[in-house]
Formats: sequence, C-alpha cells, structure tokens
Amino acid sequence: MNKNKTLNKTSRMNFITYGVVIAAYVVLQAMVSTGSISSTLKGMLVPICAYVVMAVSLNLTVGVLGELSLGHAGFMSVGAFTGVTAAIALQNVIPSGTLRLCIGMVVGAIFAAIAGVLIGIPVLRLKGDYLAIVTLAFGEIIKSIINNLYVGVDANGMQLSFLSDKTNLAEGGKLIIAGPMGIGGITKLSTFTIGFVLVMITLVIVFNLVNSRSGRAIKAIRDNRIAAESVGINVTKYRLMAFVISAALAGAAGTLFAENYSTVVANKFDFNTSILVLVFVVLGGLGNMLGSIIAATVLTVLPEALRQFSDYRMLIYAIVLILVMLITNNPTLKGYLNIIKQKLVRRKPAAQTVEGGADNGK
Repeated sequence: MNKNKTLNKTSRMNFITYGVVIAAYVVLQAMVSTGSISSTLKGMLVPICAYVVMAVSLNLTVGVLGELSLGHAGFMSVGAFTGVTAAIALQNVIPSGTLRLCIGMVVGAIFAAIAGVLIGIPVLRLKGDYLAIVTLAFGEIIKSIINNLYVGVDANGMQLSFLSDKTNLAEGGKLIIAGPMGIGGITKLSTFTIGFVLVMITLVIVFNLVNSRSGRAIKAIRDNRIAAESVGINVTKYRLMAFVISAALAGAAGTLFAENYSTVVANKFDFNTSILVLVFVVLGGLGNMLGSIIAATVLTVLPEALRQFSDYRMLIYAIVLILVMLITNNPTLKGYLNIIKQKLVRRKPAAQTVEGGADNGK
C-alpha cells in the first residue's frame, strides 16, 4: 500500500514537471510569435534550455547518486566542440541546419559519454572531497587541451594538430578549431523549440532511470554503500551508469549552447560554469528536478533583469542566493514552511466538506 502510494506520488510529481515545462514552452512561444517578449529575453531562451539540461543532468550525479562533481562544465565543453565540429564538417553534405544540429548533439553526447567513461572508471573509486577535486581538475584539463587543439577539414578529410597549427590544409580547406581562438564563424542553428525537445528528452531519460530498478540501486548506493554491496548490487556499474548518462546529457547541452553563438571558446566552460550549475542544483533541491529547472531559469534571467541596477546588480543577486539557500536548507525555516503547507492542505478538505453538506441540505 505504502509502495503504491509512493509510486503514485512520484508519478504525479513527474507529470507536474512535464506539465510545467510544456506550459512554459507554450506561453513563451506565444509571446515570441506576438512580439510581446524583449529581444534580450528572446536571446536567452536557448541558453536557459541548455542550463536546464545541465542542472537536471548534474542533479542525477549530485542528488540521486550522491557524489559531488565539479567538472560538469568539462563535459559540456567536450560536447560543444565535438558537436559544432561535426555540424560544420557536414555543412556541404547535409543542407538542413536542424538535422545537422541534431547530429551534432548526438555526436557531442557520445564524445562526452566516452569522456565520462574514461574519467569515471578511475575517479569513481574515490568519494567525497577527493572526487570533487579530481573532477575539478578534469574540467581544467579539458579546457587546456581544447585551448591547444587545432582541427581543420579539407578534401583529404579531418586534420588535427596540437600546440600549434600544423594542419597544412589543402586549398578550400577550413580551420574549425583554432586553439585558444576556439571556433569562429558558426552558423547559428539552435532554436528554442529544439532546446525544449532536448529538455523533455532529458527529463524522460532521468525520470525513467530514477524510477527503474537501476535507479533504485543507485539510490541504495547513495544511502548506504556497504549495505548495497552486501545485497549484491554492483556499486561500480551503477555509479558509472549515472555518471556517464549525466555526462552525455551535458555534452548534448553543450552543443545546443554553442550552436546559439557565432563564436565559442574553451574559457567559457571553466570552473565558474561548473559552480554555477552546482548552484542551480543546490538551490533547486538535491534530487528535485523541477526545483533544478526553476532555479536554472530564474538564476539565468535574474542577472539580466537586474542590469538596470548596474551598481547593485551583483549585490542583489548575492542576497537572493543567500535567502534561497537559507529557506531551502535551514531546518527552522523549512519547519515553518511545512506548517503553513499543512494548514493550507487542511483548509481545502474542510471547505470541500462544508460545500458538500450544503449541497446535501438542498
């Protein structure tokens, strides 16, 4: 009985999350079509979708698996550069920009997943602060590698060189990744609709994983690793599964993000980006996907909304962050919120009972 009640509650929460995302997309799309949305906010729609995917995917590692990762921007970087490179390389073969973007996101997700496997096998033997430090180092290493990588394409295929441009491209060839200059001259392919589809795919993948047998095993490892091992759960397998899926989704988000700009450089995906995404997860609530979506949206829009208060913008932003952290993590304040919530829940049945009695009297 309790199990069915828990499942119904989980399913209800999942459908609420889907509903909120779909409703937000419909409203924003209507506002865009009627021109009742500012150009600044319109330009932020795709980055918001990318950050939402990043927040939900990191919540899988931090909230569901229970491991602190500070290198999520590294996977985003891998996806961004491999996905954009694939999209540019296919420019003469596939004329459809939407199809090239989709292929680019798949390529970005695959390469980010490979990076997740390579870093996950040795790193997931660690836990706690040690894991956080190593994932942080991974993100910085990826940034350094891309800053020294040169990739070009010509009639002979793809040419690569490291540290300096030794690609020696044939006539008509194009240098795609130019070391610290990144990728320039990108044709903007990302759209809000594709971003919405990616968010929905991410939610479907994460919710189905969390509610599956594998998801229950992952949560068991989070709650008590020794107990999980004692009942035969393969700890390494399930930890790596969550880590790799999280990395793959971050890679797809990286491609979506990069294809929204004409130029992308590795320094964009630095330690600060990883911390920003972690803030989305912590403020939204560990394991709470809807909270991550709301936090990612609000904290992406908030700095731009406060730009008119240029002198106090970051001060207000910091105060808002502190207040949200206090409300979501302080036991006393959470207790007050629960009391208010219980009072509201009690009033509704009482009001329904009064109305029902009045109807019977008639």
